Amino acid sequence: MTPPNVTRRDALRAAAVFGTTALLSGPDALAMPVPLPPPTGKTPALTAAEIAAIEGAMGKKGTYVEAQATHTTPLPRNDLKVSIKGEPVPIAFGFGGWVAIKHTLDGKSAMLMSDTVLLQEEVNPLVSAALAQGLEIGAVHNHFFYEEPRIFYMHIHGMGTPAELSRKFAAALKDSKLLPANQSKPAGAPAAAAGNNATPAAGPPTGKELFDVPALDKVVGYQGVVNGSTYKYTVGRADVQSLMMGTEMTAAIGLNSWAAFAGKQTDSHIAGDIAMLESEVTPVIKALRAHNLEVVAVHNHMLFDEPRMMFLHYYGRGPAAQLATGFRAALDQLGKGKAPRMGGMKH
Repeated sequence: MTPPNVTRRDALRAAAVFGTTALLSGPDALAMPVPLPPPTGKTPALTAAEIAAIEGAMGKKGTYVEAQATHTTPLPRNDLKVSIKGEPVPIAFGFGGWVAIKHTLDGKSAMLMSDTVLLQEEVNPLVSAALAQGLEIGAVHNHFFYEEPRIFYMHIHGMGTPAELSRKFAAALKDSKLLPANQSKPAGAPAAAAGNNATPAAGPPTGKELFDVPALDKVVGYQGVVNGSTYKYTVGRADVQSLMMGTEMTAAIGLNSWAAFAGKQTDSHIAGDIAMLESEVTPVIKALRAHNLEVVAVHNHMLFDEPRMMFLHYYGRGPAAQLATGFRAALDQLGKGKAPRMGGMKH
């Protein structure tokens, strides 16, 4: 039984870090941690009322991925104009943040996880605002080189009910450009139609026109998604069940590798992230460098996750098919050994 002065969050954290300990012979000695038994069952679904509470607090409709029981609200920085090496790049290339909420496996609590896109001067005000709401900071780091203005990314997480987590997160954002109510419309957003007979203006080309999508899909081995002028792949880790404080970390709540393409087929930017076990870090780095992709950052995104997951951000410039080959080479390094699994669920 958890002592009355220990919160459920503390108990979950302790379990994630230490597992179950047993006494050795001797009054003060402790045995090595014994792993917790594999979790059973699947993550309970968010109810319609819980989703409504999240979207009401955030002031924005999100996306519910039923298979992963996860609700995500996108938080793009449409107020920013970002360039890399002096060339403008779309916000969808990697400057769109998000916040996701799902239940713990036992359904007794829920987790909030986010990735927020910040100017340097916005980082510490949001740190203080998040802490004031009882939320925690998992990481602060870069995702890019060469970008102007300089951008940092902060992962905020918390435990509680979906309704209270979304209220706390919205309260932390109330003075920032991250809150949907404080955001401008995306550049080029269509104005209201003048009437039924109005001829819609031709929009800028999308990723479908700018890239040879079937050719890229063949190289990568997955189907991507068009988002404005970008084309993006998101790949989960079906070979690993990662738990953080009793919550299964899946692709929809941030445990994924991704690659975004901007520019055009013959002259493209690529940026992305590879989600790795610690033993996979060096093989992934070698694969990326062998394909002339730049390693931008290696770091954590989560706290108290088991097994420990690391994330590597990379960047490259060149023909899209060549860049896609480098991304595929990095993916090929994942899951080669015996990947730790804490249960049989796939995502």
